[in-house]
Amino acid sequence: MMRRERLSQRIFSGPEPLLVVCLLGISMSVGCMSYIGLPGREKETKTLEDLSDEAPDLVGKYTHPSGMDYVKIEAISLVTGLDGTGEDPAPTPQRAALMAEINRHNIQHAEQLLASTSTSLVLVRGFLRPGIQEGDRFDVEVRTPTRSETTSLRGGWLLSARMTELAVLGQQIRSGHILGVAEGAILVDPSATGEEDEPYATRGRVLGGGVAVKSRPMGLVIDDRYKSVQMATRLAKSINLRFHTRIEGHKRGVADPKNDEYVEISVHPRYKDNIGRYVRVLQSIAVNETGNQQQQRVLVLAEQILDPLTAAKAALQLEALGDAQAIELLQKGMASSDTEVRFYAAEALAYLDDTSAVEVLAQVARDEPAFRINAMAALSAMDDLEAFNALYSLLSADSAETRYGAFRSLWAMNPHDPAIAGFDMNGSFSYHRLNSVQGPPMVHVTNSLRPEIVLFGEQPPLKLPLLVEAGSGLIVNGTRNNQLVISRLKRGSEPERRVIEPEIDELIRTIVELEGTYPDVVQVLQAAKKCGALDSRLRVDALPKPGREYQRDGEGDDQGEVEEGSHFDLATPLPDLFKYKS
Repeated sequence: MMRRERLSQRIFSGPEPLLVVCLLGISMSVGCMSYIGLPGREKETKTLEDLSDEAPDLVGKYTHPSGMDYVKIEAISLVTGLDGTGEDPAPTPQRAALMAEINRHNIQHAEQLLASTSTSLVLVRGFLRPGIQEGDRFDVEVRTPTRSETTSLRGGWLLSARMTELAVLGQQIRSGHILGVAEGAILVDPSATGEEDEPYATRGRVLGGGVAVKSRPMGLVIDDRYKSVQMATRLAKSINLRFHTRIEGHKRGVADPKNDEYVEISVHPRYKDNIGRYVRVLQSIAVNETGNQQQQRVLVLAEQILDPLTAAKAALQLEALGDAQAIELLQKGMASSDTEVRFYAAEALAYLDDTSAVEVLAQVARDEPAFRINAMAALSAMDDLEAFNALYSLLSADSAETRYGAFRSLWAMNPHDPAIAGFDMNGSFSYHRLNSVQGPPMVHVTNSLRPEIVLFGEQPPLKLPLLVEAGSGLIVNGTRNNQLVISRLKRGSEPERRVIEPEIDELIRTIVELEGTYPDVVQVLQAAKKCGALDSRLRVDALPKPGREYQRDGEGDDQGEVEEGSHFDLATPLPDLFKYKS
């Protein structure tokens, strides 16, 4: 005690006290000022969202993606098999181009063929999606030219068409390299029947009728201020440390530096149905990051993954890291009480093929429409039995889009799995019967991606009477004896007939047996539903819809769809599995 008093006297005696008091005053003044806005406190008051923008040197800082747009390819071709609804086309550049194509195939009597009312000149259009690979299929649109006298394309077959990027130069059609070929049965809107519907009857689609003849390149373009061979090499090295694939049996990185401004990227199989996410993950990879720098970044990400405002970006960076530490942090994010945080964490874990993501994604797909598309796509990207079982359980949901969305995800996962594998109906379409699933009976047909019919659950018999005429000489008559008589009328030959029980399965198989096509079956099913003969729900392209808004806590009482044509950015891109270009 005496020692403390002497020390106090020494400090506060003599001329020194004035200096000490001044220093204390300055210190207190600075402290007070810093709390009311001195620049020195700026760092401490920044939000997590601000910190996320101060990311380290990621690939996205130096590059922007290339090859992420859709490429329009076109062709001029001939439709055959029309029931007197075609025309002899007028002398136009389109006719000249078609004649040149016909002559290239050495087809005899070309002028007579074009003059027949069973044929029509058509314009063919398709879109090559980003990352499409050689042999991948895409939808093609078919329509008659302006001022064409063709009245309907129903029942028509598109002859093989070589599709290129087209341009008109000097009143002549110029084409580039062949990028795709298209052929197949044309699906016309079944409701287009009268003269007032002629604009709809003279256009249609060939589902999955286009085949890409070469893979579309995609890559990263280095911004001008960073352009150099050294930078391209650094970027490729950083990417290849994280991603590789097998090409002709050899393990190779996905990034290939082509020159000082371009790094070509191969599509990783895990992301084949979500190219947009693949690019975002690539851009979230750190460049030349030291171990110490990575640990500092991980500390920030550990906080960001728990905040709904920053969870999406943090999840992408952790997915880009892809190591055990990243998985651990994402699993902590899944334990959050916030649905949005749980979803973003689980989505990233799914693309890391971590089984722990399955339960959260299945729950979100079932209960949260805003996240349904991305949750299902993430589950389908996994090589995991639990993910397959979770998707299979959704086939019995009440929602039509949940059921069909789950089916498409399972098909993308493994189209040959016995649980969902279908029958090839003479090359016209794929037919799937899912008798063991629960839920209300449903018949689903597609208007995109590929021709396909799926029966969900046991189907009730068709109600009679029923009388339907399809577009290519097909008649379904169910007016007598509680049976269906299926007739196929052909010019110059006797009609073929089959008598069957009024069951949906028998009806579909018999139409195909009588050389009916996918459009014929769809038209009969829609007509049966319209007249009340089909009790089951009938849905067309019941895909999970984009543009739904997730209401965060405190923002609203329920979920709803935003206005048509607008989209709510969930900070995660729409997977290719659930979109098509039309």
